[in-house]
Amino acid sequence: MNRFAAPIAEQIWDMKYRFKEADGTPIDATVEDSWGRIAKDLAKVEDDPEHWEEQFYAALEDFKYLPAGRITAGAGTARNVTLFNCFVMGTIPDSMGGIFEMLKEAALTMQQGGGIGYDFSTIRPKGADVKGVAADASGPLSFMDVWDAMCRTIMSAGSRRGAMMATMRCDHPDIEDFITAKSDAARLRMFNVSVLITDPFMEAVKADGEWELKFDGEVFRTVRALELWNKIMQGTYDYAEPGVIFIDRINKANNLGYCETIAATNPCGEQPLPPYGACLLGSINLARLVPNPFEADAALDLSALNELVATAVRMMDNVVDASRFPLDAQAREAAAKRRIGLGVTGLADALLMVGQRYGSEEAARQTDEWLHAIARAAYLASVELAKEKGPFPLFDAEAYLASGAMMDMDEDVREAIREHGIRNALLTSIAPTGTISLYAGNVSSGIEPVFAYAYTRKVLQKDGSRTEEEVVDYAVQMWRDKFGEKELPDYFVNAQTLAPLDHVRMQAAAQKWVDSSISKTINCPEDIAFDDFKEVYMEAWDSGCKGCTTYRPNDVTGSVLSVSEDKKAPEVIANTDAEPMRPHGDVVYMSEPLDRPQALEGATYKLKWPDSEHAIYLTVNDVIEGGRRRPFEVFINSKNMEHFAWTVALTRMMSAVFRRGGDVSFVVEELKAVFDPRGGAWVGGKYIPSILAAIGGVLEQHLIQIGFLEGEGMGLKSDPQAEIVSMQQNRGKSCPSCGQYDLRMVEGCMTCGSCGHSKCG
Repeated sequence: MNRFAAPIAEQIWDMKYRFKEADGTPIDATVEDSWGRIAKDLAKVEDDPEHWEEQFYAALEDFKYLPAGRITAGAGTARNVTLFNCFVMGTIPDSMGGIFEMLKEAALTMQQGGGIGYDFSTIRPKGADVKGVAADASGPLSFMDVWDAMCRTIMSAGSRRGAMMATMRCDHPDIEDFITAKSDAARLRMFNVSVLITDPFMEAVKADGEWELKFDGEVFRTVRALELWNKIMQGTYDYAEPGVIFIDRINKANNLGYCETIAATNPCGEQPLPPYGACLLGSINLARLVPNPFEADAALDLSALNELVATAVRMMDNVVDASRFPLDAQAREAAAKRRIGLGVTGLADALLMVGQRYGSEEAARQTDEWLHAIARAAYLASVELAKEKGPFPLFDAEAYLASGAMMDMDEDVREAIREHGIRNALLTSIAPTGTISLYAGNVSSGIEPVFAYAYTRKVLQKDGSRTEEEVVDYAVQMWRDKFGEKELPDYFVNAQTLAPLDHVRMQAAAQKWVDSSISKTINCPEDIAFDDFKEVYMEAWDSGCKGCTTYRPNDVTGSVLSVSEDKKAPEVIANTDAEPMRPHGDVVYMSEPLDRPQALEGATYKLKWPDSEHAIYLTVNDVIEGGRRRPFEVFINSKNMEHFAWTVALTRMMSAVFRRGGDVSFVVEELKAVFDPRGGAWVGGKYIPSILAAIGGVLEQHLIQIGFLEGEGMGLKSDPQAEIVSMQQNRGKSCPSCGQYDLRMVEGCMTCGSCGHSKCG
């Protein structure tokens, strides 16, 4: 019997979670072997390992409990990897030595696959005095560029990628530069960025008051709070960043507020963590806990839920002892507080199974009840563990129970904690589950709505051909199995049609019983008015959310996969004036090369790379088409013979691309993204990750000067050769892993529906 509910589930298991030899030979013959491997490894710290191995296996069986990917892939393999998903690094000192010590720690953590968060608010602003060296500070953004290059280098070594989060306080003098940093499409690609929003700032926004930007007690300047808020909103409206973190609310609600201060989160925002904080993740699959779906008496099995939660908490607590850590400071922090992040996936599917419309007030009340039940079960299970194994070392009963989150907990739970202590300081978190939800049979992800009822996925075969398969949402497939092709009821809604404020209602309902935070993306239509967009964030603040992340498809962010409810696959279409398309809809055929005139106008640029004996000369010649100048050919020359082969190759390739016409601005973006593992250089006060990136920058400046590009990091002013190749609107960007046009923003992560690739690792 095949345990997988869909072909994509087995493919995800094989690609990401199946234990294999270094040469790819499978060690886990079946998914049951994977479950057994995990159960055995996490039970080994128990006094009765055989009993608990059986219990753990039962929880994993049929995808009821889903440990996060690092646990599923790493537990029981004896490999030198961390089982923790999330890290926030140590506080960055405001000194050159301290900054680069933190960079080294970040590299070691990312080498083991951990996603990291950093607060860059502790670095003095650009232009501030640097005492003792008679110089001005370069500011936190310049050091973020260094972190970005480090992350690229780690990726080049073949390590599993861990994403990065950068935060900055809303009162830092460089906050406006931070807000707009990612408007440059080639900058800080390895980072998610979020602004730490304080309660006084929100009060000033609502009162349209003034706001001081300061560092180390010194006020650098004063701005209108509402203007700064609008800049944040405009940035995320235009290019989906920065995110917003309500940091004072997080610290007030923190169970550990008496012994830690939080200033950053992990990359997807669901884990606010102190310096060197780490958290492991896992999810209860609610879609597997509704025994009579779509029947009049359909309901979540609360008894099974309580039992499953208790087992999951014990498994996750054991991970704290079983896991390796990149740094000793992380191991000490984890052992002192034993933080875990138990969440859910399949919420939207479970709501459909009991006949409720995601986003409705009824569904929000039901979500509140289910998350309340999970919180109760988790806290009581942790109390039982404290009776058996002792509470977490920094437990202080009175201080713990006086925290914001615990003040709302049920009195019987509070009394149990007061009497026996608790094993884990924090227990609940809603994490991104994009990949594990596919592994579990394409259940709805986290607390997100169903993304699409069905879509067509192209699968690359070993012989290079592609086959197509339909990927159906788990609840929709259950409906089909039960009722055939009977029309879906009206309460079936998905992310394509859901109103943004319905998203906020569901996030707020879940947040009440989540002691950490929630990774959730609020999908907004492309044509949403800016004022309506801002209302989403204000509603998130007013309704008690700890943060807010939105996604509005546009020309900068790219559009998510277009899904039509007749389940036809999106296809690439060509303009009728162009060459007819070949039969395969996933191939774009370029036009024949443009003819070269006898004479061309152009410009030559001298590029002096630090520590290089000879300069590089870049000549770009242009052609006039449609009354506009556009690049036609490139020549790259240098006296340094070590450069000869690659400069000739780059000259030929770039010129060939330019002569085909169309939108060639991607050449700039690709060149600027190239990094040199040996290190880049500081040029003109900006860190450039490689000599190829520097060439990309020179080319970009030329294209701006001739009016081909709008500006640095920006797209075309217009495409005079747009008739050559035309693509379906809303197609978006291709997956960097499998190349399919199947990316969608889920829980703050750009995730591929075809291969499960996620920006967040």
